[in-house]
Amino acid sequence: MATRIRLRRVGRKGQSYFRIVIADQRAARDGRFVATIGHYNPRTDPAKVEVNAEQALAWLAKGAREYWANGPRSRAAAQAARAEGGGGDPPPG
Repeated sequence: MATRIRLRRVGRKGQSYFRIVIADQRAARDGRFVATIGHYNPRTDPAKVEVNAEQALAWLAKGAREYWANGPRSRAAAQAARAEGGGGDPPPG
């Protein structure tokens, strides 16, 4: 099972709150998950992030990947770097 570390949205409309979870990469955004390793609240100033680093490192050691490692954000960053003449290799992940 290919697992990812990603955000699971909870909370009602307009009051989003996220749980940082380990989920199968094929599962829906708010679908089944294996474990909860933290919380993210973007509505506080500054945004509050709580992560159990011990669990996160354990899951990374088991092969879980960050959801955003090779996602559109890293590709966009690589394209921007190429446009500026900075090489353009995507970040390792």
